[in-house]
Amino acid sequence: LVRGWYGLENLSLIAGTVGAAPIQNIGAYGVELKDCFVSLSAMCIKTGSMREFSLAECAFGYRDSVFKNALKNQYIITAVRFSLSKVARVNVQYGDIAQELLSKGITQASPRQVAQAVIAIRQRKLPDPTQIGNTGSFFKNPVVALAQFETLKAQYPHIVAYPQAQGMKLAAGWLIEQAGWKGQSLGQAGVYEKQALVLVNRGGVTGAEVVNLAQAIQKSVLDKFGVSLEIEVNVV
Repeated sequence: LVRGWYGLENLSLIAGTVGAAPIQNIGAYGVELKDCFVSLSAMCIKTGSMREFSLAECAFGYRDSVFKNALKNQYIITAVRFSLSKVARVNVQYGDIAQELLSKGITQASPRQVAQAVIAIRQRKLPDPTQIGNTGSFFKNPVVALAQFETLKAQYPHIVAYPQAQGMKLAAGWLIEQAGWKGQSLGQAGVYEKQALVLVNRGGVTGAEVVNLAQAIQKSVLDKFGVSLEIEVNVV
């Protein structure tokens, strides 16, 4: 933004490194890394040789890539190339951004204003990693068939969902909150009180406690809604 290159402003304040971003195909507020991605360079861990990966070769999906599947733990990404624009084309289709901008009296937002809105939303909803250890978003937003969504909508009129090419994407945080987990803990692993999609460290948490909490949440959501939650992160 400082240099007038636009396209990634909706990803502002996502924690992590540029090299790790393609592994997850990080995304937020209607934009994913793949939308501006050109190619990357990666080193084979086994041989030390370098390889270039095109957009197609990365096999990007929803919080997914070839590096989480067929090539998992085989490469270290050393460089990422993006195609950005000098022309501002803001994306404010997600309600949270539009509401944040309207609250400040902004109707025609610039990319910088969109980035500032995203940062404000994230700071308000998500824990500061310097203050409390957390996983970030731990579960993917599940996509269900339209028929299943209509059934859920009839039972839960306020269910949060977004249209997709093949059904409806449900807000995992909403499902977890409705299942009663927001602010709750198992051992030292907890669900953040301001955003149920985020798991936090209450103090000295173990990996086993995080997994146990995640599995308990998955079971609760499946029992209540008939929806399976998939873990977004890599569990090692």
